[in-house]
Amino acid sequence: MTSKVIYQGGLRTEAEHLQSGAKMITDAPVDNHGKGEAFSPTDTVATALATCMLTVMGIKAEAMEIDIAGATASVTKTMAAEPRRISIIEVVIEFKGDFEEKEKKILENTARNCPVLHSLHPDIEKDISFLYR
Repeated sequence: MTSKVIYQGGLRTEAEHLQSGAKMITDAPVDNHGKGEAFSPTDTVATALATCMLTVMGIKAEAMEIDIAGATASVTKTMAAEPRRISIIEVVIEFKGDFEEKEKKILENTARNCPVLHSLHPDIEKDISFLYR
């Protein structure tokens, strides 16, 4: 088992990662009867895409002996109404430092092949961009 989730009432859940004991709270968003005091379940899906991309790029960067520490991902999630679902996830990944063109291509290809991206429904539009500063 990976995790255990407890519904706490008031449209809030607490999820525990069983291997580490780390916990995460979710809350329904304001536009869907909630308080918006924590990540919503759909926020976690969109954010998981960015964390997955950064993680696999980190693995590849270590293997290539390059440093991507300090890279950031900005995530924007757009919802559709009928049925209520995620319609667009935008991720902007920004790197600090100088990278060769070959390194950029390898990192970007790695990100575009992360497991979360391949797990998302094909109807969800994924707008992924990379910035180098």
